[in-house]
Amino acid sequence: MERPETPAKLLAPIAQSPATQSPRDVLAAAWAVFMKDLRTELRTRYAINAMVLFAACTAVMVSIGTTFIGLRRTEEALLIQSSLLWVALLFAAISGLSRGFVHEEETRTLAALRLAAPPVAVYLGKFLLNLALLALLGTVTSLLFIVFVRVEVGSPLAFIALVAAGGLCLSAGTTILAAIIAKASFKSAIFAVLAFPLLVPPLIIAIQGTARALDSSGFAAALPSLQFLLAYSVATFVTSLLLFRFVWEA
Repeated sequence: MERPETPAKLLAPIAQSPATQSPRDVLAAAWAVFMKDLRTELRTRYAINAMVLFAACTAVMVSIGTTFIGLRRTEEALLIQSSLLWVALLFAAISGLSRGFVHEEETRTLAALRLAAPPVAVYLGKFLLNLALLALLGTVTSLLFIVFVRVEVGSPLAFIALVAAGGLCLSAGTTILAAIIAKASFKSAIFAVLAFPLLVPPLIIAIQGTARALDSSGFAAALPSLQFLLAYSVATFVTSLLLFRFVWEA
């Protein structure tokens, strides 16, 4: 059986004491954590398979029962299309993104990662991996809904921007939550419970903004929703970055 690569081995060239770490060293450590997790994910494909399979099944099931919705351009129909899209994105993300720190706990590499990289670098590396996974998930899910549910995008630029901004919110929120539930007994259940109050507010705004993007109202109509999502993602990211040290060292 192939032994997992330990964080200490991968980060050995940049492991330094906190007093000697510069911002460049922290970014290098974050990139090393990201590459380690990316190689692990490409080898196991746990999160990718779970997220893509959930998105594909959701799109197919929705297309079977609600194909007629894609043919309507009323305000209610656009809100339903947008809601179905973001519900699929949310639950697909919850099914796959909780593994970031759980995998470290299961493979007994959590202590080595603490010694090899500072907390800020660990958070940034995990955040980048979740962001990459959500970029893949958003692309695949959007294409599946456009094809199977016959979703017609009125403003492609606004639609892409809203999906990207929503992905930032999901990534910032799920990264810190994955660290919190890493040592819990019922990880999936606790992750879903904690994610609900944190991710529902931006999800509501994303649904409303995406409905406007599906309409032919143009980019300006979706701009307030986009601004809120970006502000929420920045606030969540900064707060998580400041609190992560306490979660990581607990």
